Amino acid sequence: MGKIAFVYPGQGTQYVGMGKELYENNSKAKELFDKIFSSLDINLKEVMFEGPEDLLKRTDYTQPAIVSLSLVLTELLKEKGIEADYVAGHSVGEFAAFGGANYLSIEDAVKLVAARGRIMREVAEKVNGSMAAVLGMDAEKIKETLKSVDGVVEAVNFNEPNQTVIAGEKEAVEKACVVLKEAGAKRAMPLAVSGPFHSSLMKEAGEQLKEEAKNYTFNVGKTKIVANTTAELLETDSEVKDEIYRQSFGPVKWVDTINKLKELGVTKIYEIGPGKVLSGLIKKIDKEIEVENIELI
Repeated sequence: MGKIAFVYPGQGTQYVGMGKELYENNSKAKELFDKIFSSLDINLKEVMFEGPEDLLKRTDYTQPAIVSLSLVLTELLKEKGIEADYVAGHSVGEFAAFGGANYLSIEDAVKLVAARGRIMREVAEKVNGSMAAVLGMDAEKIKETLKSVDGVVEAVNFNEPNQTVIAGEKEAVEKACVVLKEAGAKRAMPLAVSGPFHSSLMKEAGEQLKEEAKNYTFNVGKTKIVANTTAELLETDSEVKDEIYRQSFGPVKWVDTINKLKELGVTKIYEIGPGKVLSGLIKKIDKEIEVENIELI
């Protein structure tokens, strides 16, 4: 029998009102959300449900908002008897995976990601960086082409065979977009993000998160996580902490992650959380895997 995986979306999937219908109509969801909201120092409930959008778009609100909704939905899914054999998350979604795979409690997973959001915002404000999506060019050719661009610019998110995200210094990213289009990329367009996430410019965030992670113990059980930066299983507390350190300034190997899940025998994937971004990417990576999006239960 085929295995089941839960996957969790990253930044960019948030919207004002996310989770509100669930909160108002499902008593179990309300109880879980309230537990999360009371454990945080920020007024996440109001920003998630009512806005303003500008505040929700801020990394220190976006990240706990997405992870909160993803984990409440996961608990409701588990109550229906649906459990995962493997779990993975895209970028910030990996922190939802820590809760989804029971490496951490829901409250601890959200507390940790709230710290990540705050740290990443603070570090991003110090560096003048940006990101851009490159379509219609092989990842290896992108990496090769970037070598000719002055400054820091790196291929960081390998989302699907024809979509790779680059990040680095603002000027270098702008120059890279021009050079990549000249080299044959269909499109190279800037992303509306507040920093060069997953690039080497974010290493300070990794250092700070390494310290933050020391406050948590990760209990690895039978459900295993496939890591963003390596596309390999995280099987010990120290491996998880190393991933948390590297993840802020390391790559999101999403294509390799989905291929790894398939190799592990996964035939059905539930995308749990706001939007259907990952479902779209997965279908472009492997048409054989069945994908279902869960945003309301």
